[in-house]
Amino acid sequence: MKWKNINLKKRLYFIASLILLLGLGSAFLIYLTAQNDESSNLGYELLSPENSKLYVHDLELYGGKANVLAEELRRWFVGLWHGKSLAFTVACIAIFISFGIFFVANHLTSDLKADAVTMADDTSNNERKR
Repeated sequence: MKWKNINLKKRLYFIASLILLLGLGSAFLIYLTAQNDESSNLGYELLSPENSKLYVHDLELYGGKANVLAEELRRWFVGLWHGKSLAFTVACIAIFISFGIFFVANHLTSDLKADAVTMADDTSNNERKR
């Protein structure tokens, strides 16, 4: 491919589709190779200090309900980067970035003729004002 012969809009479409394909392919490979959590194989969640009622009570005692919610949000966010949920995270990020680039490319005026028409309209409007 000769990049000099391709206009910016087509380049952006190519880059966006490449990001989408590579991102979804990577997510698929991550999903296939990811291991399940050991706690989900047992059928119940292992009791850790973060899941105990005493820990939650102490969090609420020292920081209030906002502290408990912040800790739950932190654990959820950390969980996004492990196992099979990492595959879904990578897929969502790839889709978001590629659609953003598609959107930019779609709203980009690529033809020089369109720019020339716009410039001609601007000059004719300026001449009418005089």
